[in-house]
Amino acid sequence: MDKLVIEGGKPLSGTIAIQGAKNAALPILAASMLVCGTVTIDSVPKLLDIEVMLNILRELGCKADHIGDTVVLDTTLAHSPHVPETLMRQMRSSIFLMGPLLARFGEVHVYQPGGCAIGERKIDLHLTGLQALGATIMESGNRIICKADKLTGAEVNLSFPSVGATENIMMAAVLAEGRTTISNAAREPEIQDLQNYLNAMGARIIGAGTDTITIEGVESLTPCRYKVIPDRIVTGTLMVAAAATRGHVVLQNTNPAHVSSLIHVLRRAGVQITADDDIIKVNSIARPKAIERIVTSPYPAFPTDLQSLVMVLLTLADGVSIMKETIFEGRFKHVGELSRMGADIRVDMNAAFIRGVSRLYGATVEATDLRAGAALVVAGLAAQGRTVVEQVHHIDRGYDQIEHMLTRLGARISRYTPVPDDRAVPNG
Repeated sequence: MDKLVIEGGKPLSGTIAIQGAKNAALPILAASMLVCGTVTIDSVPKLLDIEVMLNILRELGCKADHIGDTVVLDTTLAHSPHVPETLMRQMRSSIFLMGPLLARFGEVHVYQPGGCAIGERKIDLHLTGLQALGATIMESGNRIICKADKLTGAEVNLSFPSVGATENIMMAAVLAEGRTTISNAAREPEIQDLQNYLNAMGARIIGAGTDTITIEGVESLTPCRYKVIPDRIVTGTLMVAAAATRGHVVLQNTNPAHVSSLIHVLRRAGVQITADDDIIKVNSIARPKAIERIVTSPYPAFPTDLQSLVMVLLTLADGVSIMKETIFEGRFKHVGELSRMGADIRVDMNAAFIRGVSRLYGATVEATDLRAGAALVVAGLAAQGRTVVEQVHHIDRGYDQIEHMLTRLGARISRYTPVPDDRAVPNG
């Protein structure tokens, strides 16, 4: 398995453009199954999760090419509503195909999805939402079969503002007869992007970004060309990395409104942030200040995907900080790895108490999931000495060659690929 080797202690400096958002691109690719024809989607990053989604679409009969950051997807010959179990187990976001396939074929065969082991993430809300639109659900082991001779608009009230459930219901409802209203909908920017993509193809959706989304069903959609929004979590990763290394970084192709909660947190920690249009400037020259309490919550509050990254910054802060995780119960797995680097963190149930230390030290650590892996990379950049991050495939799910991105900002980081005789060769 590949590993990243980092020589820490050097402030990040420079200018870089942010890649397209993985969590927007995946449902947009899935939604393309709602149209018969060729769509062109720009600003799609080359990631493991994206490749899995494209492979699933190819298995369903689509033609898919990913050249540079553009995907050209021809769904004309799509013929199968059966998503292969082997591919579903590789990526949780494959569940996004339920709504589009059900709307296109009148049935869909899927399996319980895989993905990062950060806690229980049930798909009950997806299923109950599709049932409200007229689907019949049959479960056998880990296999799920949804069928509907006809989808009809309905009132859907989510018990929790699930991003995936909101998007799946939106996609299924686009071709349903009549009006669908989703109450207590998730409000993430990625949902707004999905609405904009569907509307560009002729859908009639309003309300994305609020807690109530209304979809007026249409008979068909028309292919289009569309550009995915910038990735707010990659944006946040680089903002925290600049702060933790006491560097100066300019981020281009961003949307500051999408990371407003992080900007607020970093300013509380004493980091200088300037935001204007699609540019964010981060400057940090002093030791960060402790933050009394941060609580993860659904957007627009502080995101769970940035919890582990900000925790790295707080391990170096002056004082004691408290981080409370309310979304996923398994999202403190990085704490043990940070402790091996000299961090002083105590976990009690869903709260982490972080006592800042003067410095972190390089160590060999293991990425247990996507965001934890990114946090360990940031810790390695800020640490004294050499850090080796193993299980890099987790990181590759969400970052397009993270080592190249950071090298452009002056980081000393290389990817090593083991060879059969156990030697390692650099790969960038």
